[in-house]
Amino acid sequence: MALNASDVVVRDSRGAERRLGEWGGQVLLIVNVASRCGFTRQYAGLQKLQDTYGPRGFSVLGFPCNDFGGQEPGSLAEIQQFCSSTYGADFLLFDKVHASGAKTEPYSTLTQVEPAGDVAWNFEKFLIGKDGTVLGRFKSAVEPDGAELTTAIEAALAA
Repeated sequence: MALNASDVVVRDSRGAERRLGEWGGQVLLIVNVASRCGFTRQYAGLQKLQDTYGPRGFSVLGFPCNDFGGQEPGSLAEIQQFCSSTYGADFLLFDKVHASGAKTEPYSTLTQVEPAGDVAWNFEKFLIGKDGTVLGRFKSAVEPDGAELTTAIEAALAA
């Protein structure tokens, strides 16, 4: 049976609880982000995905995470300012999370999808279908504009 993330409760940037199901009918890309990582430049590509596919019912949801090399030490306000001023990124950012070890949502649920196990590094991506089903897991090195990811997003939007 496919893993469904609709009932997963996360905290938004103001600390309010939100169910991922609130985005039902949209395709989601959930990413653990960090501002001081070799992959940080992916913010630009993630924003491009948001701009390209957003009108078709797609949303990037960023979850700042300081679990890997202490590469996201800032406050949420500092992170939002950095993303906006450096990369023009305005996709949704949520409260900081833990993606490995003592995981917090959405990662305590998402890491059960095959291949199961902890997130390995910053900018790992989980693709969620319109019905909340977890469709895929993409490692950090998979670029936002890479064919593997964009093909999966296109298929999810067409479903």
